[in-house]
Amino acid sequence: MKDMDYDLIANLDKLHTTELGVVRIKKNLALNTDDVVGWCKATISSDNADITRKGKNWYVHADGCVITVNAFSYTIITAHREKR
Repeated sequence: MKDMDYDLIANLDKLHTTELGVVRIKKNLALNTDDVVGWCKATISSDNADITRKGKNWYVHADGCVITVNAFSYTIITAHREKR
C-alpha cells in the first residue's frame, strides 16, 4: 500500500456523500442497502481494493466496481460497475 492510499484508509471516518449521491450510487450499483457510505467504507477497506489517485480524486477498484472519492473533502462522488 502506497502512503497516499493510506491517507484515504486513515480518513475513512470522514467519508460521506450527498443525498443525491446516495440515490446515484444505489442506482448505479443496484445496492439493496440504505447505508451506502458504510458499504463504500467496507469496500474501500477490503483486501482486494486497488486505490489510485488522479488529480483531485481517488479511484477505488474493488469487487467489479469503481468508487470515486474527492481527495480533499472525502465526498463519495459516484460509484459504478467497471466496464469490461
